[in-house]
Amino acid sequence: MISQNHMKKKARLKTALPIQHWSHSSLMAFLRNPLAWYKRYVEKVYDTPANPSSLVGRAAHVALQHYYGGIGSAGGGSSPGGKEGSVELGLEYLRNVADFEINFGKAKSRRAQKEKRAHMERDYLQAIQFYLARAPKHKVLGVEVVALAHVEGLPLPIKAVSDLVVESRLQPGALDIVDHKFVDTFSKGRGQKTLFVMQAIFNYYTVKQKYGKEVRRFIVQECKKRKNADGSSQMRRYIIDYTTVSEEFEIFHRLINDATTEISRRRIYLPNPSDMFEGENSFDIYRLGLLDD
Repeated sequence: MISQNHMKKKARLKTALPIQHWSHSSLMAFLRNPLAWYKRYVEKVYDTPANPSSLVGRAAHVALQHYYGGIGSAGGGSSPGGKEGSVELGLEYLRNVADFEINFGKAKSRRAQKEKRAHMERDYLQAIQFYLARAPKHKVLGVEVVALAHVEGLPLPIKAVSDLVVESRLQPGALDIVDHKFVDTFSKGRGQKTLFVMQAIFNYYTVKQKYGKEVRRFIVQECKKRKNADGSSQMRRYIIDYTTVSEEFEIFHRLINDATTEISRRRIYLPNPSDMFEGENSFDIYRLGLLDD
C-alpha cells in the first residue's frame, strides 16, 4: 500500500516540475542540450529554423499520412490516384514552409536559397517515390496516432506520436507500431540501437494504453533518400520485439525518473556549443541572457 507521505511527496514533485509530460523528442533534447530544451519545452519558444533534411522528412511523413490513412487505401494505398495525390500533398507542405523556418546554412543569397529549396523538392520527390515503389502493406488501425500514457512508477505522463498502428503479423490480436525515417545513410546497430529502443518504449506505453491491446513490435522503416550506386534496395527495416528488451524497459524507467528529478530542482541551464543542431542557437541565448529569471 502506498503511504500518505509517498503520495504527498509525489504531489509536491509534480507542482515543482516545469513540464507536464515527457516525450522522446523532449527527453533527447534535454540530454543533448538542456538550454535548448528549456527554451522549447518550458518557455515554448519555437523559433529555431529546421534543417532542410528534416523538412524533407516531414514532407514525406505528410505524404505517407495521406497514403495510408486518407487518399490511399488502409491496406497499402492501392486505390487509383492514391500515390500521386499523396505525393502532391507532401510537396504542397514543403512549398508552404516559409524561408525563415529553414536553416539555409551557407546559402545566404536569394538565388542560393531558391536553389536550395529546389534541391529539397528533388530530394523529397526521389525519396517518396523510392518508398512508394515498394510500400509495405499493413492492416492499418491508426495513422499519426497521438497518445498520452500514465505509467506506474513514473512521476509524469509520457506522450508519443506513432506513424502507423497496425495489426501484428507475428502475434494474432496484438499490435505493431511502424515508424518511418527518411535518411541519408542507413542506421547502424540494427534493432538494438539505443535511440530506437528508447523511442520504441515511449510508443509502446502510449499505444497499449490507447488501444487496450498488447503491443508486440516496433518496426523502423528506413528509406534512403539518395539512390544507391550499386542498385541495392533503398529500404531497410529494423525490428524491435518488445519481448526481448526487458532490461531496456528498466533503464527507460530509471532514465525518466532521473531526468524528472533533475528538472525538479532549481538550476542554471547551460548551453552545449558542440550540439550540431542547436549549439550555436543555445549559446546565443546564454550569451544574451534571454531566458534569465
